[in-house]
Amino acid sequence: MNKPLRRIAIFCGLLILSLMIRDNWLQYVRADELNANDFNRRVQIERFAHERGNIITADGQTITGSTETNGTDFKYKRAWKDGPMWAPVTGYASQAFGATQLENIEDGILSGTDNRLFFDRTMSMFTGDKKKGGNVITTLNSKAQKAAYDGLGNKKGAVAAIDPRTGAILALASTPSYDPSTFAGNSNKDSAAYNALQKKADPDDPTLNRALRQTYPPGSTFKVVTAAAALENGLYSGIDDPTRSPVPYILPDTDHKPLNNEGNIPCENATLKVALQWSCNTVFGKISADLGNEKMKAEAEKFGFNKEIFNPVRTAASVYPKDNRPQNAMSGIGQASNRATPLQMAMVAAAVANDGKLMKPYMVDQLQAPNVDVLSKTQPEQMSQPMSAATAQKLQKMMEFVVTDGTGKAGQIDGVTVGGKTGTAQHGVDNKGNPYAWFISYAKTGDGSPVAVAVVIEGSDTTRDDIAGGKLAAPVARDVMKAVLDSKK
Repeated sequence: MNKPLRRIAIFCGLLILSLMIRDNWLQYVRADELNANDFNRRVQIERFAHERGNIITADGQTITGSTETNGTDFKYKRAWKDGPMWAPVTGYASQAFGATQLENIEDGILSGTDNRLFFDRTMSMFTGDKKKGGNVITTLNSKAQKAAYDGLGNKKGAVAAIDPRTGAILALASTPSYDPSTFAGNSNKDSAAYNALQKKADPDDPTLNRALRQTYPPGSTFKVVTAAAALENGLYSGIDDPTRSPVPYILPDTDHKPLNNEGNIPCENATLKVALQWSCNTVFGKISADLGNEKMKAEAEKFGFNKEIFNPVRTAASVYPKDNRPQNAMSGIGQASNRATPLQMAMVAAAVANDGKLMKPYMVDQLQAPNVDVLSKTQPEQMSQPMSAATAQKLQKMMEFVVTDGTGKAGQIDGVTVGGKTGTAQHGVDNKGNPYAWFISYAKTGDGSPVAVAVVIEGSDTTRDDIAGGKLAAPVARDVMKAVLDSKK
């Protein structure tokens, strides 16, 4: 070969080599980056070219689906059954606005792109079967979810219910809610529906998951944690022994500022059992002050405070603050800077019901391939041991007394042992805002406690003087517990 031809051949070889390098760089090194690029419309078209897998309740109710669209290159869009009721569980999946919560976290399974579904995708190429995503089987109980959503009604608030024995989340409701179906597509109508839900357009913020992402002062429901701290740290040993609790109780390090009780109730030197029965601020405020901030904070953290929880959806961290002495006394009765999510307070009730063992909350029971083969299954996992079994059993007696003879009578269920604690938490500048109504509870059967519930009512049309956890929140919790018990018959 003469010299000019040799140079041309080498040059052509280098061009071919560079093309091969470039091609491999794009296909393998940058593949994930390019697939995720917002401007890669072919990936989006493929994503919506087939039906999305479904999210299904523990009792077999399919709560999502897919519908065909017209006039667009996206063939399918997401659909929901009872969308507002289930939105706090599923989140949304929109052609225009992405996905949230389970729809986002388990997107690989639902869209069929997860590597664990490679065999199914490959086989569909040979068999000609229509491609489809896998399924997410949740721990949610459809009857409990309906009871929670219907119980909240037009009130602003949230419900969280879990199985104390496993940590499985049974209900997760938040109101006001929204219908994810209204903006599942990418039309102008979908955009208008989505924009109308944003906080600037709707101050009630319907897309906020109040059960997981909103923290509230837990009010007197936190006295269960304070009682646990008193028993665990040896400040008191018996629930029927008198406490050292004067009335009025003067907050430490203040200019004789009293901590008052609500109403004319028997709180002076009251026993722990009576103090929880009547929700004595003086008793539990003094307990918190006597123990000190470090011990109170440590006990709260055993219940899950001061850390985010993933179930697999992220839950905002509940907060027991590092406080000075007077503020710590207030935090011990669920006020000051003490803040908790409804899920966190359901965990408090669950740990008491489960003899002191706190199980890690989880919402996904298993992931399925399109042919319903199980890809993974969640195993219950202990999260912590906030108290001994002996302490938990003492608290059970106290909480059950609250329901039979105290402020929680509206939580009673015929023929069932129920433990509970009411709470009416102050908020706003100088406590001028309407208080939050709380109730935490559990129900027991011969097989243990299958359900623990927390309910918070943030806003309602009830007049200020009539807002109380026992009046507003306890009936909702009762109906949720009853729905779980009835579903097991």
